[in-house]
Order: sequence, then structure tokens, then C-alpha cells
Amino acid sequence: MFISVCAFSLMDLIVKWSEQYPLGEVLFFRGFFGIMPLLFLIPPERFKNFYYTKRAGLHFLRCISGLIALISIFIALRSLPLATVVSITFAAPIFTTILSIIFLSEKVGFYRWLAVLVGFIGIIIISEPGFSSLNFYYIYPIIFCLGLSYVAIAIRQLSKTEPVWLISLNFSILITLAGITTIPFGWIMPSIKDLFLLSSVGILGGFANLWLSQSYKYSEVSLVSPLKYLALIFGIFFGYIIWNEIPTMKTLLGASLVIISSIIIFRREILLKKQLSISRHD
Repeated sequence: MFISVCAFSLMDLIVKWSEQYPLGEVLFFRGFFGIMPLLFLIPPERFKNFYYTKRAGLHFLRCISGLIALISIFIALRSLPLATVVSITFAAPIFTTILSIIFLSEKVGFYRWLAVLVGFIGIIIISEPGFSSLNFYYIYPIIFCLGLSYVAIAIRQLSKTEPVWLISLNFSILITLAGITTIPFGWIMPSIKDLFLLSSVGILGGFANLWLSQSYKYSEVSLVSPLKYLALIFGIFFGYIIWNEIPTMKTLLGASLVIISSIIIFRREILLKKQLSISRHD
């Protein structure tokens, strides 16, 4: 999990740095070079029909929601302080809780509803809603959270019948194609150094997802999940060192509420799963 958080944080830094390059061009590099790590996971017997699936519709919805989320977070990283964006993205479990009621018919108890309320208060504190033009950009990390929440639900449904590599591969292919369609709007030829950095966006993103999956597979979820909040420390540190961004007290306060909210939701889900497991073995 720690290596995954570091990889995602480095990817965020490069995306923020790449603001001189068109968004579609960065999307292409994220998708194309994100395919490379996935090629090692395809079983030899599936190379000829790696694309085969009986759930194409759900794959499509997962890919579209993921693409919207990715574009939103890229815009947010280029337009807002790094620590602010990272803080708001921690609210994804809040939206997942709400969407799980709609799409999975899950029952949400008092404590998780309380956590949702606390999280929304944190988002309001961070974004400081008002009428200034800057506040418009705060909608993008929220859109990212919504998109990511649906992605989590779609993957939960797809993973019952589909291999993880196919779910990720379809998404990377869609990102690549979406990036290619923006060529007529103008791309910038990168230097050798910039080409390496842009390629790193895809490689880091691809490996970070694999490392994240591995951490959940081989470690206790309750032990590894809190490590993701190190991303806020990285965001504050690199935001200050590179862009001289100093998070406000409102950002830190709001981030604390969002983190507390997601931890409550996470702990309640762990508890409910344990109770369900015990009831099945009674």
C-alpha cells in the first residue's frame, strides 16, 4: 500500500507539472503506458481472445465513469492546490456509500449516515462555497469522487465474473483512444525529458493499481487502508516545495473531517462483514 500511495502521489505531481501540455495528450500517455504492466497479467491462453466478455455493457459504464473521473482529477490538479485536491478525493467512500444504496440496494445504518454528514461538512469547509470564479474548480474533485464511487461499485459487480486484468485493460484502452481523438485540437511535441515524465504517468498509474490490489490481497485491509492518508502529507510537502502552496487552516480542518468520515465508513463496513461472516458460520 505504501508503494502504491507513493506511485499515485508521483503521478499527481507529474500531472500537475504537465499543465503546458494539452489534457488529451496527457490522457493518451496515461492510457497507453498504463497498458504495459497489464500485459504481464494476461494468461497465455487468453491472448487470442483477451477481449471476450459477457458483460460488455457494465464494462462500458465502468470505463466511461472512470474516464470522467480521470479527466476531472486532471483538471483539478492543474487548477487547485495539491493538498486541497488530495483532501477532497478522500471523500470517495462517502459517495460510494450513497451510490451503493441506489445500485446495490445496500442498507446504510445510523453511523454511516452520520459519517456521510460529517464528510459533506468537511467538503464544504474545504471548498468554501461562494461566488468567486476560483470556487468553480472545486466541483472537479467532487465529480472525480462520484465517478470513482461508481467505478468501485461497477468493479465490485464485474469482479464476480471478470478477471481484474480485463477490467483494467479495457479502461486503459478507452483512455488511450479518448486521448487520440484530441490530436486534431493540437498536441505539443515533448522533449526527451518530458517524454519520459509523461510516460511515467501511465507506468506509475498502471503499477500503482496493481500494487494496491496486491496490498489488499495479501494484507489485512484494516492495516493497509489507513496508509492511503499519507497522500495528504505528500501533497502538503510537495505542494509547498515545488509550487509554494501553503494549505489553509480551513483545508486542514475540512480534510480532518473527511478523513474521519471515511475511516468511520471503512470501520463499519469491516464490522458488518465480520458479523455477516459469523452469522454464516453459526
